[in-house]
Amino acid sequence: MIYNILDGIKAVIFDMDGSLVDSMWIWKQIDIDHFAMYDIAMPPDLQTQIEGMSFFQTAQYIKENFPFPETIEEMMKLWNDMAHEKYAKEVTYKKGVIDFLNICVERNIKLAIATSNSRYLFDAANDNLRLDRYFSCVITGTEIINGKPAPDVYLEAAKKLNVDPKDCLVFEDVIKGIEAGHNAGMKVCAVDDESSFKQKEDKIKEADFFIHDFTELEF
Repeated sequence: MIYNILDGIKAVIFDMDGSLVDSMWIWKQIDIDHFAMYDIAMPPDLQTQIEGMSFFQTAQYIKENFPFPETIEEMMKLWNDMAHEKYAKEVTYKKGVIDFLNICVERNIKLAIATSNSRYLFDAANDNLRLDRYFSCVITGTEIINGKPAPDVYLEAAKKLNVDPKDCLVFEDVIKGIEAGHNAGMKVCAVDDESSFKQKEDKIKEADFFIHDFTELEF
């Protein structure tokens, strides 16, 4: 158990996929389906190669390294269309996170989402899970140029919340996201996720805190 993680914290900023919601499986399946469409061999470590990149950076990387016929813009639209229905109907909150969000609201702690995902898919998840009940600020990968581990998305969230980065706590599920939070001068709690199980020991080592789920937080 981790006690009093919110002491001295004025804002909590969440990565969305794998940290706030259980959705990382969507992206792996989209990659599998997209590569299979053109009978292109997918590297087993593709997810590690692209983790933390903005949506545009991911499409640019795939276009530059694999023989897909789509333009970058066409590729981004295809992925969005493939993912939209799953975000709108199938994703769920991570275990225990709603109780934690309610505690933050009770304590007047500001809440934001800083995701590498697109606004289009955030909106689908929001329609499904009503994220806007809790979050007054959402920064997506379509609104920044430099993806994680650059601190841009977290610094922009802190700016929008009008909170000093040193007073912010980040929840992240991958190493590049943890690095982005630290590069922004924030405390970081790593969240366990099946998609990044190979990084577990590194996540424990790199983050200020580590949880398997949000029921491990005590106040």
